[in-house]
Amino acid sequence: MKSHLQPFLLYLSEDKGLSLNTLESYGRDVSQFLEFAEGRGATLPDEIRRSHIMLYLGELRGAGRATATLNRNTVSLRAFFHYLLKERIIGQDPTLDMESIKPDKKPPMILTVLEIEQLLAAPDETTSHGMRDKAMLELLYATGIRVSELISLNVDDVHTDMKYARCTGTSGKERVVPIGAMAAQSVEVYTVGKRDMLLRKCKTEPALFLNSLGGRLTRQGFWKIIKKYAREAHIEQDITPHTLRHSFAAHLLEGGADLRSVQQMLGHADISTTQIYSGIARKNMKEVFETHHPRAR
Repeated sequence: MKSHLQPFLLYLSEDKGLSLNTLESYGRDVSQFLEFAEGRGATLPDEIRRSHIMLYLGELRGAGRATATLNRNTVSLRAFFHYLLKERIIGQDPTLDMESIKPDKKPPMILTVLEIEQLLAAPDETTSHGMRDKAMLELLYATGIRVSELISLNVDDVHTDMKYARCTGTSGKERVVPIGAMAAQSVEVYTVGKRDMLLRKCKTEPALFLNSLGGRLTRQGFWKIIKKYAREAHIEQDITPHTLRHSFAAHLLEGGADLRSVQQMLGHADISTTQIYSGIARKNMKEVFETHHPRAR
């Protein structure tokens, strides 16, 4: 059966324009499968059934191969049998309608309360940039809004006296989120005493959070900011702006907040998206109980 492998790779190279690395992956995946199939009595391409493929993928999974590896093998075999069918070497494609394996969802990264406190304490509040960064970090953790929502905020969107902010989600739907006292204070100090230092000549800029040129801060700009303070706070995890959103939700649920309220604050259309944090909160509460309760063990 391997006599069909080189013509298949030549077809991929000339007709599909695949790179050398990709061709090597396809060749290796198909070659190993053909050896597996021949070892189970399939000596001709037309003798291969879907059961051979499923059994092979099952063995790969049993050997601890990652979902990405299983999916790459599936793609390689689909391409190979599609080629054989196109060349009329086989009469039926055993991979027809075969779907890729859905990857396991990793639990969201959650910082501890101590790590959050260290992160929020990292900016130098005596400088305009440091106070801006302090206000942004406090606001992200206090509200759970996305970084895109954070940088889209205008001065008029945040009401520190009433302790709420108005933001627009990814779907364009506006929502109002509450702000805690500490975040409100940080934003107030920034807007009253430090923001004007960043405005430069553009006195009419409506954006709440400004870059060094006096314009609206970008996602990339904030990404660099949070990475900087994570290093300064000695946080070993490779955090992203979304880590504060995850931590906000998990800490609220750990503190006893109801799932529906957290859903509304996060702006999730489906409560099932919010439920992943509920599982994390339950796990953390169990760990706290087993660690601190005198009769837990």
